[in-house]
Amino acid sequence: MKFCMVTTFFGAHSFGGDAAYVDRLTRALCRRGHEVHVFHCADAFNAVRGAHPLRSYTPPPGLHIHQLESGYGVLSPLATQMTGRPYFKAEALRAELDAVDTDVVHFHNISLVGGPGILHLGRRAARIMTAHEHWLICPMHLLWKNGKKTCDGPDCTRCTLAGGRPPQAWRYTGAIDRGLRELDALIFPSRHALEEHRTRGIGAPLIHLPYFLPDDWSAGIEDEEPEMAERPYLAAAGRLVRMKGFQRLIPLMRYLPEVDLRIAGTGPYEQTLRKLARGLPNVHFEGLLGGQGLARLFHGARAVVVPSLFPETFGYVVLEAYAVRTPVVVHTGGGALNETGVLSGGGLGYSNDAEMLQAMRRIVHDDELREELADRGFTMRTGEWSETAHMDKYFGLIHGIQTGRALPPPHRPPTHRAGPLPHGTTLRNEWSSRN
Repeated sequence: MKFCMVTTFFGAHSFGGDAAYVDRLTRALCRRGHEVHVFHCADAFNAVRGAHPLRSYTPPPGLHIHQLESGYGVLSPLATQMTGRPYFKAEALRAELDAVDTDVVHFHNISLVGGPGILHLGRRAARIMTAHEHWLICPMHLLWKNGKKTCDGPDCTRCTLAGGRPPQAWRYTGAIDRGLRELDALIFPSRHALEEHRTRGIGAPLIHLPYFLPDDWSAGIEDEEPEMAERPYLAAAGRLVRMKGFQRLIPLMRYLPEVDLRIAGTGPYEQTLRKLARGLPNVHFEGLLGGQGLARLFHGARAVVVPSLFPETFGYVVLEAYAVRTPVVVHTGGGALNETGVLSGGGLGYSNDAEMLQAMRRIVHDDELREELADRGFTMRTGEWSETAHMDKYFGLIHGIQTGRALPPPHRPPTHRAGPLPHGTTLRNEWSSRN
């Protein structure tokens, strides 16, 4: 089949997160012999990258990358941000997405590559979208209100202005609802993210499909002894921005002098974090690491700490830790982190700084606890969060759309599980009238 992926950031022009999933999905499809095209907006990356370096990226055989550059620089993503339409990118996208041989169009982070105005493209294909962030219900993407706390109710104009972004008047025109009606399925990597969207008015059919890691992501190091480090250490990784919560973690290392903290990543908050770490010889910054470097760092750690303050939609770093048999310590107020990092069985949760310190102490000094958590996490990585499980569900979803069969009913919490769809109702018929 021919797949077209549409996303804002990808490959060398990316920050991780959603781009990491798109890369892993495209590679899995290419390994299975499919033709894959990825469309991403270089104008958008250059407009927001700041000092962020280009990533080293080598595409796999069978992947066709379409780097969208308009010649208008920042005006291209700005026009999309202000209007919710692709404008300078429309023709390039339409030519491939509307082609008669395109089988599947999979939208991802569309915020600066076209907004909801591109969701009508690809009418001949199965059209799906993965919500990697909360952009559909939050103009700031993160449900992080005024840059200070988890959103407890919409105050979008004030929050957008406080975040230094132009207001998006098109959000009040029904553009998102109209765009979503063009889709055959809207996918979420966690139940938490799915329910957050449902409660804020995003309708069915909503599909839960967790992230995965390629089978060879860690190159088998999880079965080897970790590299010897001079001292035991905790690891953390992510873009160095305020809402990731590293500023809550670093000062606590003063009370764990027997353990190092090694932080991987770069970002605009890096210098602030480095200043915070002055006088703490057990805090180290590792810079931007690729997949193998990150796997080695995590494999040798007593635990990976994920201190995110804002609502994560999954927390890929949790899965990356599990892949090398390393448990996690996660902030339970970080959205899906309680689901992926605690309820999964592979980590400890905390709700405040005192609990974080206690959890880190336990996992550093209790070998039996650490081993038990590591085994549970690894079971998730090789089971529900494996490449095979993910791709089986992914192809099942697409096959159901293409054949017009009824798909699994929209997700409901386990205590309020929904019954089956009415007889004869299909995903396409429920949400789209384009037959």
